[in-house]
Amino acid sequence: MAARVFVIGVGMTPFVKPGAREWDYPEMAREAGQAALADAGIDYRKVGQAYAGYVYGESTSGQRAVYELGLTGIPVVNVNNNCSTGASALFLAAQAVRGGTVDCALALGFEKMQPGSLGTTYDDREQPLMRHLLALAELQEFAMPPAPYMFGAAGLEHMERFGTTAEQFAQIAVKNHRHSEHNPYAQFRDVYTLEQITESRAIHGPLTKLQCSPTSDGAAAVIVAGEDFVAARDLADRAVEITGQAMVTDMESTFADQSALSLVGAQMSRAAAEQVYAQAGIGPDDLDVIELHDCFSTNELLTYEALGLCAEGEGGRLVDDGATTYGGRWVVNPSGGLISKGHPLGATGLAQTAEMTWQLRGDAEGRQVGGARAALAHNIGLGGAVVVTAFQPAER
Repeated sequence: MAARVFVIGVGMTPFVKPGAREWDYPEMAREAGQAALADAGIDYRKVGQAYAGYVYGESTSGQRAVYELGLTGIPVVNVNNNCSTGASALFLAAQAVRGGTVDCALALGFEKMQPGSLGTTYDDREQPLMRHLLALAELQEFAMPPAPYMFGAAGLEHMERFGTTAEQFAQIAVKNHRHSEHNPYAQFRDVYTLEQITESRAIHGPLTKLQCSPTSDGAAAVIVAGEDFVAARDLADRAVEITGQAMVTDMESTFADQSALSLVGAQMSRAAAEQVYAQAGIGPDDLDVIELHDCFSTNELLTYEALGLCAEGEGGRLVDDGATTYGGRWVVNPSGGLISKGHPLGATGLAQTAEMTWQLRGDAEGRQVGGARAALAHNIGLGGAVVVTAFQPAER
């Protein structure tokens, strides 16, 4: 992490229900990418490499998306890391800048999804999550669809081990839906009562429909650059530095622990967070605002513990204390998170970066966290990879 890397431009489209808007992924990419370039105040020809993330699409869809911004012959790399695809693209773009390969790089993520639960594309080969699912089925009875089964099972285990309640998980959804009311990019901006959350359709374990992230269409883009690039263009007053970043994939503990919590990535998240805190020279108490991967309300609570906001088993206490909303110790998912903002897989991690950039600039309007000076983003995909990134204003 010796060389400094800065976010100099961000952009995103509104996230919408699949099919709600007549557009295709090149249009999504153009809208988000042009917004990021305008935010940075640079021309696309200044970009030295591009990393394009998506999960559902044909090979080289990344090139087709990036070509909406220009045809300059630069390397374009297609990225697919399940739900952590967007942050994985950012990780690679930042790595290219940090290593001195280029002065400026683009991370672009997009997704055009089908309605309903996530499905498989190829049925004639091993599924990437099969080992995880078989291990989990030895712990809890198997159910479909796989994603809510896995995170619902993790919630049930947390309840059994630590006394966490279904209401505590539901309160996380109440919070995130309330936060999204002030986010013009969010797929859902409705505010729900606890009763409405708990009485929505049961999905698996403690999870109900309004505690699950929806499938979504949308795109997000982030432009990163090195210190000399920022200084030459006098961008420091709006640039946001990536002060720490780590990607961690599954470890032996994922399966050796014989725990649903580990199978949905809690140990990956903990390891990545520890690396980032060490790189950035900060700890959880130094953070003001966090965007984390609440694909399901259960995962938000597990991630409180993995990020070190509290000890293992004490996530429910943070919920009860109001520690993760406005007026509390941290504001977690001010955007509404995946549950309410939406979850177009390739765009999610980059949308988190956009939100953290706006928060640190003081540009988040009705959802602004007062005095935010340190931020963290957490993006996870099962199968598996987690990316954790720490941000602070360039001038601090």
